[in-house]
Amino acid sequence: MKKALTIAGSDSCGGAGIQADLKTFSALGVYGMSVITAITAQNTQGVIGVEEISPEMVGMQMDAVFQDIPVDAVKVGMVSNIEIIEMIGEKLKSYHMEKAVVDTVMVSKSGCHLLRPESKEALIQKLIPQAYVVTPNLHEAEVLTGRTVKTLEEMQEAAKVIYAMGPKHVIVKGGHLEGKATDVLYDGQGFIYFEGERVDTKNTHGTGCTFASAIAAHLALGCNLVEAVEKAKSYITMAIAHSFSIGKGVGPTHHFYQFYPERSI
Repeated sequence: MKKALTIAGSDSCGGAGIQADLKTFSALGVYGMSVITAITAQNTQGVIGVEEISPEMVGMQMDAVFQDIPVDAVKVGMVSNIEIIEMIGEKLKSYHMEKAVVDTVMVSKSGCHLLRPESKEALIQKLIPQAYVVTPNLHEAEVLTGRTVKTLEEMQEAAKVIYAMGPKHVIVKGGHLEGKATDVLYDGQGFIYFEGERVDTKNTHGTGCTFASAIAAHLALGCNLVEAVEKAKSYITMAIAHSFSIGKGVGPTHHFYQFYPERSI
């Protein structure tokens, strides 16, 4: 069985972060492992609190996995401070991890800053260059580039700027575009577009985490990047289509829709 590692924060309501990543790995037939960078107290209405794990403990978790178990792909999510970012970047480099999907998690849907503002430069300098692919949404692309990113053309320009930061590939996600949800992949040579139908639902908690971890899972399974993104796009679209309402706010996607699609929660 192929094995994937998620390096991210824990979501106490189970819809995003480590929990979403492990569910995605399991749903796609990949053995999931985890390195926790932070513990969040959150629910469908928002993030109540965040407690970061020490950089040393983050490093020890990575050592524990890499020194014992072959890792076929890595997904990196919430990395809130400079020291944690530097630790992860150093470990990915030292273990020669080629298939690292970096999801530039910055702000939760409820508006909580999950990446400290002063950590942006460390993310750009220490972690993004280690990425096989980086997956910012429109807002994150704006923060990374200092540009307005509202249209397909602006997504293309942002992808070029982010590519110059050192990753092998960039996917700018268009989930917040008007009309179809089109993602743009840039490899330094040209663009590939992935269109998806927009699903009319408020229940989109954890979509970015799930999409990035689905890409990592398919890379672990041996897909090339275009195949991995196509399959991840299909998976997240269906997971959103089968999403459900729990709690009083933004509900989660349904990671296991293919196993029990008719079951409601």
